[in-house]
Amino acid sequence: MSPAERRSGEPMPQAPERTCIVSRKAGPASELMRFVRGPEGAVIVDLRGNLPGRGAWISPTAETLALAIRKRLFSRAFKGEAQAGPELVAAVDAALVRDLIGALALANKAGAVVAGFAKVESALSGGGAAALIHAQEAAEDGRRKLAGALRRGESATICAVPTLDDLRGDDLDVALGRVGVIHAALLAGVGSEGCLARWRRLRLFRGVDDKAAPPRDAAHRSDDPPARPAGLTLDE
Repeated sequence: MSPAERRSGEPMPQAPERTCIVSRKAGPASELMRFVRGPEGAVIVDLRGNLPGRGAWISPTAETLALAIRKRLFSRAFKGEAQAGPELVAAVDAALVRDLIGALALANKAGAVVAGFAKVESALSGGGAAALIHAQEAAEDGRRKLAGALRRGESATICAVPTLDDLRGDDLDVALGRVGVIHAALLAGVGSEGCLARWRRLRLFRGVDDKAAPPRDAAHRSDDPPARPAGLTLDE
C-alpha cells in the first residue's frame, strides 16, 4: 500500500490500461499512442486522447505503426475497413513536431525560454537550464561553444541537461514568435516539463532515443501476422 493510500484509507485508482494491437501487450494508456477512425474511414492519430469514437492503441514508435499498417491491423481492431497507408507514419511525425512547437510556444509565453547566443550562453553558465536548443541547421562552432557554457554551468550534472536539435530554424521562429532563431535555452520551471515530455515522445517515435525506447520484442520483428486474440482492448 502506498503512503497516499495509508493516509486516506482508500486504495488509489489504477491507471487505465490498453493493449497494443501489434504486440498484444497491455500497458498504461499514457505510454501508448491512440488512433481513431474518422468519418470517411481514415485512421487519425489522437495525441491528446480525447477524440470521439473507439480507439486502437499501439506502442508509440514509427516501427510499430508501420507494422500495424502493413498487416492491416487497424481494420481488424476497428472491425471494419480502416484507411491507413504508409503516409500515416509521416503524418504522425508531423503531428508530434507540431505538438512540440506548441509546447515550446507555451513555455516561451511563461518566460521559460531565452533565445539569442549571448542570452543562451549566460543562461547555461548560470546553471538553471532545463535544455539547450539548437536549430537543425545550427553551425558546429556555435554548438561547441554553447556545450562549453553548459559544462561550466552544470559541471558533473551535464548529462541531465538534454540538447534538443529536432526542430528547424523556421519551427523555432514560429514557436518563439521571432525571426532567425538558431539557439535557445529552456529554463527550469513552469512549462519546461511539458515541453521535454513532448520532445521525448517525438524522439521515441523516431527511434533515436535508445534509453527511452521499449525493447523490440519478437512480435515486432516477425513478418508473420500475430495470432488474433479473443478480444482487442479498445476504448468506447
